[in-house]
Amino acid sequence: MTDSATPEDATSHEATSDALFEVPPGARRPARRIVLLTGPSGSGKTALTRRLGLPVMNLDDFYHDADFPGMPMRYGIVDWDDPRSWDSAAALDALRAVVRTGRADVPVYDIPTSRRTGATVLEAGDAPVVVAEGIFAAELVAACRADGILADAICLSQPRVVSFWFRFLRDVAESRKPLPTLVRRGWGLLRAEPALVRRWTDLGCRLVTPAQAERDIRALLAP
Repeated sequence: MTDSATPEDATSHEATSDALFEVPPGARRPARRIVLLTGPSGSGKTALTRRLGLPVMNLDDFYHDADFPGMPMRYGIVDWDDPRSWDSAAALDALRAVVRTGRADVPVYDIPTSRRTGATVLEAGDAPVVVAEGIFAAELVAACRADGILADAICLSQPRVVSFWFRFLRDVAESRKPLPTLVRRGWGLLRAEPALVRRWTDLGCRLVTPAQAERDIRALLAP
């Protein structure tokens, strides 16, 4: 089984940083910028953010509640892999706030019950970079780039069977959905992954391994 896109196909960070992710000419450089981190569910996004120790905005917390009008459907449930299930405007507003003020109010989303259960505050402190991670991060590349707040946009790449296995183990451990639903959804995502990755890279993300992504993000922190 082979994927249509690999990290070797992607342009290197050194070659793209000036062209894609610099502050637009004439714009004021912000005190902090955003790294958008996407990749298939189970590809290692959360593990990477834990290793980095940077402020993290979990973009999955911006899902709509399951009974929100017009939610897309698949596998007999809401299609949580469709961007229409997600509040992109609220997520972008939160990123702009954390860049501008160093803090942002963000929702707390409970995946097993498919609804928001509260709110919290993300504090960036003196960190120059905030990581925004989630499967819809690529949807925000153009807006963050236009605002001059984009430091990097990364799509993690691992073999599909690796993502499938770690996604399945996580979803079962967290009782995210009934087991038959997890199997159907997991198989569907396994088959759809190459097309998803192509969409995310078309939206402006670089395709790299988790190890390379960690090196690139740490390089942004160098004085």
